[in-house]
Amino acid sequence: MSTPLADQPDDDFGRYLTVLPGWREFVAGAISEPMATLTQDEYDALTKEDRYQYDEDRLDHHARLQVVATSTVRHTVTCGRRLIILNRGAISARRGLIVSGPANTGKTIALTQLGLAHELQDRRRHPGQDERIPVVYITVPPAATPRMIAAEFARFLGLPVLRSSNITDLTEAVVGVCTKARTSLVLVDEIHNISLHTRTGAEASDTLKYFSERIPATFAYAGIDIEDGGLLSGTRGDQIAARFTSVATHAFPYNKEWKALVAQMEANLLLHQHKRGTLTRLDRFIHTRTGGMIGTLSHQIRGAAVDAILTGAEKITKPGLLAVDLDIASHRKRPGGPSAAGDQ
Repeated sequence: MSTPLADQPDDDFGRYLTVLPGWREFVAGAISEPMATLTQDEYDALTKEDRYQYDEDRLDHHARLQVVATSTVRHTVTCGRRLIILNRGAISARRGLIVSGPANTGKTIALTQLGLAHELQDRRRHPGQDERIPVVYITVPPAATPRMIAAEFARFLGLPVLRSSNITDLTEAVVGVCTKARTSLVLVDEIHNISLHTRTGAEASDTLKYFSERIPATFAYAGIDIEDGGLLSGTRGDQIAARFTSVATHAFPYNKEWKALVAQMEANLLLHQHKRGTLTRLDRFIHTRTGGMIGTLSHQIRGAAVDAILTGAEKITKPGLLAVDLDIASHRKRPGGPSAAGDQ
């Protein structure tokens, strides 16, 4: 069987994780050799054009999310892998995983790292079988209808979504491709966009359940504060709660793991004048400023690195960190503590 998207052009659309070329590019990037930093003498010896390209490559490096194996990511991958193995022999009622927590706490990171780990494991088990699509990744649109859910699956697989395509056509096409391509893990992000309090939300939930019954795969969801939302309410919610394991994400306290996160992100920097240890000495300040949110931490350090390249400073300092505008939530006063910007 040929890959549905094999003949499509490699354009910017393919960079999204919600289409197969984008997902495969994500996997390829995760296993590629890291970019090497030139010495100052080597950098000075570059031609103007080569220096421009080298700096652009470094900007791209820092623009990409440098994933660190946090305890949450490790726990999600461990739980997910366990469920995938247990589900191999299941005929029906396969169990799934829900990654839930406040915004900006690394839910999508954990979900996609589970997908990455499974994709690499599947490739090891089945080398050379490029027609396989072990992982499908979709996001739930706001106010999603059953047809919109089916269309998201179809778009990932490169199947045509026409105005005339009804939900039955889309569903049968998706199930057919996933079955032939041996899809064994389905990742559904932004699941909080489904609420069982509405008729449309209930029908969208039923559509996901139908896919889970027709596709022999483990389903893993991620969303904001699922336990407090409308996904687990009523009879349908009870069914979901009975079949899904939950992994909670949260802000990180200032502890040994936080210090290790900052140190690892600092190790990923490609800056000529940056002295290793500068950020680890500022890890408490960074924690206060970001509120322990992994998403904000990543934006803070990567943003400062981009500025360091663009300005020619080639290093990150405390003023450089303060120059990076953070998300609105990071400026709000948190219960029992100072405001995020208070340690200035």
